[in-house]
Order: sequence, then structure tokens, then C-alpha cells
Amino acid sequence: VEGIAVAAPALDVLVLPIAIGIIVGLFLIQRRGTAVVGGFFGPVMVVWFVSIAAVGVVSIAQNPAVLLALDPRYALKLIIEQPAMAFVAASAVFLCVTGAEALYADMGHFGRRPVQLAWFSMVLPSLTLNYFGQGALVLRDPSAARNPFYLLAPEALLVPLIALATMATVIASQATIAGAFSATQQASRLNFLPRLRVLHTSDLAQGQIYIPVVNWLLMVVVLALVLGFQTSGALASAYGIAVSGDLLLASVMMLLVLPFVKPLRMLWPLFLLFAALELAFFSANVAKIAQGGWFPLLLAAIVFTVLTTWRRGLEIMRARKEASPKATMDGLKLDLVEVPRVPGSAVFFSSSRGGCPSAFLHNLKHNKVVHEQTVFLTVEFDDVPSVPDDERIEVMRGENGIVRIMAHFGYRETPDVDLVLRLAARKGVVCAIEETSFFTSKPTLISVSRRGVFGWRRSLFGWMLQNSASVAKYFNLPPNRVVELGTQVGI
Repeated sequence: VEGIAVAAPALDVLVLPIAIGIIVGLFLIQRRGTAVVGGFFGPVMVVWFVSIAAVGVVSIAQNPAVLLALDPRYALKLIIEQPAMAFVAASAVFLCVTGAEALYADMGHFGRRPVQLAWFSMVLPSLTLNYFGQGALVLRDPSAARNPFYLLAPEALLVPLIALATMATVIASQATIAGAFSATQQASRLNFLPRLRVLHTSDLAQGQIYIPVVNWLLMVVVLALVLGFQTSGALASAYGIAVSGDLLLASVMMLLVLPFVKPLRMLWPLFLLFAALELAFFSANVAKIAQGGWFPLLLAAIVFTVLTTWRRGLEIMRARKEASPKATMDGLKLDLVEVPRVPGSAVFFSSSRGGCPSAFLHNLKHNKVVHEQTVFLTVEFDDVPSVPDDERIEVMRGENGIVRIMAHFGYRETPDVDLVLRLAARKGVVCAIEETSFFTSKPTLISVSRRGVFGWRRSLFGWMLQNSASVAKYFNLPPNRVVELGTQVGI
């Protein structure tokens, strides 16, 4: 959008309002998904990369001396003769790869091979040619440094290039938003975030999802960034810190994982080299923290606090629950002997393998009955993308007539209670979803100790607990078959 100021300087005041309008529109359409326009993305991006490569080649042809920059001796000379200048330049040079981290977001949707193919066959050559073209332009006309990208294009093609750049930016933003939805869903299933309302926007592609709370939070943050920094140039420092930190953390995490992956153990020197280079780039960008680099660091600290608070709060809550004398199957054996049985099937959701659901205890306390067929259902997300149906469930029958079902899903799968019950029927546990009562609990947090979680983090955990999606909505249970019981949880 900033190219408008190059094509028509008098319209510079419209850049910010247009950008805000595009951002709001982009987030408003997320609920509809990308299935309808998804086929449009690929051709637009191909035209985009071919176009920026073409204008770069034309500029290089006018000043081929710029290709001497491929000689690494010039970089070494700068580092040796002017190390301070080279260190500062490294933070600026790193901005050339600020989109690299977005590749991770779609790795799960497309796989490693397609991403590699797209990068080496299209993205890398096009970007390299365009950057060299910008360098050739600045060598010919130093005043072009104010906006070398758009000044590469002939005047007659400037407006089409601006339109194409805007479409490419929207498509890239869409990929990042979709990646945020996917990463948030996986964090929730790995117990780093509470249950979230997830809507599927496609009947064909399971990975196309929409998470309302994430969508609106992202929109607020992006609008705050646009209004706060005003221009993409002012955002350069934030970009540098965010991307260099992201790549450095990826290498560090890879080094931590290598000892557990035998085929890759011999590659640790390579990843150590990557980590050293990324540490150098990150160090160069640290100097820009005061110029805007503080924002991604602050945002990362907030997200980290939220993730760890939820995780720690869950651990404490479950530990207190399991310490209860009636929280295990063994503690219930004597209590259920004389309890009347009523016809029908009931499913109680349990958060742990051996624990007793709070909803069951409260139903027993107030109604003083147990259904003829009582099932404790625990849904676990394993550290794999998907789980085969023949490994999906485990069925265990207790001496007290209660059946426990352990259901396993991959972190990229949507939990399907109907599927679980159909698989359980093959093992003799018949519970038709339209005839079964599903008992869930709605926890209310009470403070019982000042140890374990700090006061303000306890409040944060309580707020997240109260605003998490209900079990009924999360598992898409029939509303007329759900009984929700209130419980108190100490932490």
C-alpha cells in the first residue's frame, strides 16, 4: 500500500486508512475460510515472484557490476576493516529474510518437500534477482534509496505492481493467520492453553480452521502495530528482533532434540553452525530494542506467561484432585455397592487415566444413583499428527461395573466422540450417542493455598478456566443430551 505514495505523493495521507481497511476486511472474512479463493492464491503468487524477478533482471542488465557482491571476499573485507560497520549492517541485511519464519506455519499443511521446492525453485531466485536489481538501481541513482523496490518498475507498470504487491501481502498475511490458528489449536491440545472454540471452515480440508478469540486478538494487535508504528520502515527493528530470535530458538531447540533422534545425531556440528550465525544476527539486532524491537519481546513474554500459567495451574489442580480419597476407582468400590442402578447409559468425561470425574461424584452425591452402563471417557492428545483407528481406544472394565475408555487423538485431529463410541461398540460397550446422557463439570476456582502459583497468576488461571470452551461445545455433543454440573476446584 505504501507504493501509493510513490505513484501519487499527494495520496500519501490515504496509505494508513487503506491499510487499516484491508486489515479489518481480512480478519472479518476469516470465518468463511479460504476454500473459495484458495485456488486464486497460487497463480497470484507465481505472477508476483515472476514480476519482481523480471524488474530485477532489467535493472541488473543496466548495471551488471552489482553481481560482484556475490564474491564473499567483499563481505570478509568489510568485517576485517570495519567490524563495527559490518555488525550494524548485519541487522539491516537480516531483513531480507523476514518472511522465512512464516514457512514454518504452513509446514504442517503442505509438508517439507513442497516448501523446499517452492523456496529453491521460485522464492529464493526471485528475491535474489530483485534485491540485486534494487542494488543496481541505487548504484545508478543514490536518491532511489528512499524506495528502491517500487522505483524499479517502469512508470506505466507502477500501479499494477502496487496492486499485485497488495494482493501478495494479503495472501502472505492469510497464511500467517492460518498458521496462528493451527499453532493455537495444537497448543491447546498439548495443555498449554485452555479448550478453545474451533470452527472448521472446509468439509474437505481438516486443517482449515477458524478460532474466533485468536482472530480478534490478532486483529487488535495488528491494528495497534499499524497505528503505533505508522510505516513499514518503523517496523524494521521489530521484524529483525522477532525473526532473528525465532530462527535462533528453532536452532537451539533442534540442538536439544538431536540427542533423541539417532539418524540426526551426526549433524549437530551443522546445527551448531546455524545457531552461531543466528546468534550473531540476533546480537546485531539487539541494538534496535529501543527503536521498536521491544514489542516482539514484550509480546513473547506475555504469551510465554499465559502458556506456562495454564500448564502449571492444570498440574496443581489435577494433583489436588487426585489426592482426594474418592478421586480414584479404588476409592469408589465400597461406595457403589449399595447405590441403586437406573436404566440407560451415561458418559462422564475424566481428565486423567485413573481419576474419577467430578461430575460423577456430584451426580452420585445429589441424585444418589448410578446408570446401568456408566462410562468414564478420557480423551488424550498424543505427540503424533494422527492416530490409526485400531489404536484409537482402550477399554477397561472395573469391578464396580464402571467402564473406562481411553481415547487417543493426534494433535492435528479433531476429537470425535461419536467415532469413539462406535469403536467402543465393537468391543462390547454400546452407547448410541443420541440415547446417551453426557455429564460434564463446570469448574469454579477457589483459593486454598498461596504456594505453587503466585497470586496474580492464580487470577489469570482462574479467568482462563472460566472462559474456556465448555466440554459440550469442544466435543460437539448433542445439546439435549448434556448435563452440566458445577464443581469447585482448589488451587
